[in-house]
Amino acid sequence: SEMCIRDRYYTELFLEGKLNEYLHDIDEECHEMLDRIVEKMKEKQDVTEQLKAENQMLWVGKMNNIIACAEAVVVREVVYV
Repeated sequence: SEMCIRDRYYTELFLEGKLNEYLHDIDEECHEMLDRIVEKMKEKQDVTEQLKAENQMLWVGKMNNIIACAEAVVVREVVYV
């Protein structure tokens, strides 16, 4: 099954001493993807520094929603591939 293949791959990386490097690369990829998605969503929803200055509570609410949605996308696209 696909899970067994993935488990063997991770075991091989671990035995070769490469698992931490692999996980670090995945972590960086996730953070970069998250940043890109957040920026795109901020643009689409007009979440700007001006909004932050004029209505901080609205800005915080919108940012919390954007970050939650972006994290869900990253988890779906990278973690559960």
